[in-house]
Amino acid sequence: MEPTTEKKTEQGLKRGLENRHIQLIALGGAIGTGLFLGIGPAAVLAGPSVILGYALAGIIAFFIMRQLGEMVVEEPVSGSFSHFAYKYWGTFAGFASGWNYWMLYILVSMSELTAIGVYVHFWWPEIPLWTSSLFFFVAINALNLSSVKVYGEAEFWFSIVKVVAIIAMIGFGTYLLISGSGGTQASINNLWNDGGFFPKGLLEPDGKGGFQGLFAAITLIMFSFGGLELIGITAAEADKPEKTIPKATNQVIYRILIFYVGALIILFALSPWKNITTKSSPFVMVFESLKGFQFQLFGHTIYFTSLIANVLNLIVLTAALSVYNSCVYSNSRMLYGLAKQGNAPAFLSKLNKNHVPVVAIIVSGLFAAICIVVNKLIPDQALEVLMSLVVSSLMINWLMISVVHLKFKQRKKAEQVRTKFPSFIYPLSNYICLLFLVGILCLMWLTGMKLPVELIPGWLLFLYGCYWLVKKQAQKKAMAN
Repeated sequence: MEPTTEKKTEQGLKRGLENRHIQLIALGGAIGTGLFLGIGPAAVLAGPSVILGYALAGIIAFFIMRQLGEMVVEEPVSGSFSHFAYKYWGTFAGFASGWNYWMLYILVSMSELTAIGVYVHFWWPEIPLWTSSLFFFVAINALNLSSVKVYGEAEFWFSIVKVVAIIAMIGFGTYLLISGSGGTQASINNLWNDGGFFPKGLLEPDGKGGFQGLFAAITLIMFSFGGLELIGITAAEADKPEKTIPKATNQVIYRILIFYVGALIILFALSPWKNITTKSSPFVMVFESLKGFQFQLFGHTIYFTSLIANVLNLIVLTAALSVYNSCVYSNSRMLYGLAKQGNAPAFLSKLNKNHVPVVAIIVSGLFAAICIVVNKLIPDQALEVLMSLVVSSLMINWLMISVVHLKFKQRKKAEQVRTKFPSFIYPLSNYICLLFLVGILCLMWLTGMKLPVELIPGWLLFLYGCYWLVKKQAQKKAMAN
């Protein structure tokens, strides 16, 4: 008899992800380069109120995770929300959600692979950027080709590094505040001293107060939580998904409060928020404050000054590797699920001896590799369009999850089925999420981010055109047989 972690699902995949893997995959999805280096632009727009922004966005992300969690616990299948959109909304909804998600993370893969090359270049500038990007491209794809458990193990340790880094920052920042070692500028009063908790108005760039700055920052903050839905993709390969998925989902909300909100409170207290620029981060300031510290190691005096940049680079490199690792995993499973639905070529459902969708990994990898080349060759304006498509795809993804969950609940209610893991305050949470996400689209339009909003109808129209062609081809094939 095979062990639990080697159980084969009906779809041919193996349940090789243990509870600890699921826990860290869920947490790692919310901790990326967006947290470590991406807070700066949001903080410039909103000041200390960016803390409230992360709390609000975290609650919305939690609602969406609970909605997705209810569906995947009930039906732990490959393809996740694409499967549910296909089954409970319609064939085009399933086609569009699956391919939208796949394209989203192909573009994310592109940016992360490029970032990896830059981070390696920091230590070894003599190594060309494309060389290090190619090395980690091959390494991460090889990990995913071996088995799902190897992917889970790699993501577990990537996430451990990120979690330890944040805990260390929170701990050291708290020490600086309590001990007074952070200097005269370190004080909890920094949260409201410079213009109050809401210091910046969108229409008043010099900062006369108001909520407009927070509203503008929300559009940036929300995208930090992209990747939380990865937990839905893992359901088909999770050991005992009826237990591991609910546990991981429920723990996300307080982890967000600790790692995002808690960390930001400490970090904003260490230095006036006006010191932050679009190219800096409160996390950077914590490491900068380490410059006066030193310690003895094997008889040698080690100065933190020489370690600051290296530690920061290691953290962001780990975050980038983690994101790309999850991109490879999630894209291959989505392609596999689309192939099982008939919305992608059947050969993409081919598994290797370890029950890993090898063809789907290779095809996704080839597209990501093309994106690396495109990233080097196309003009900056074209690259901006591609990254705007990432924003558009994220909005479509989250909106569809909430809508599909409403349809899922209606079907289950008609069938008089009581689900194992009911979502939080249904259907109110669905309407809150939909209203919030539509509100973000409006804010994006009003704050100068029109391109991502304008791309959404065009992108959906393109997907419908592809769907129509696939459907016509399937009809011709059926008639020929």
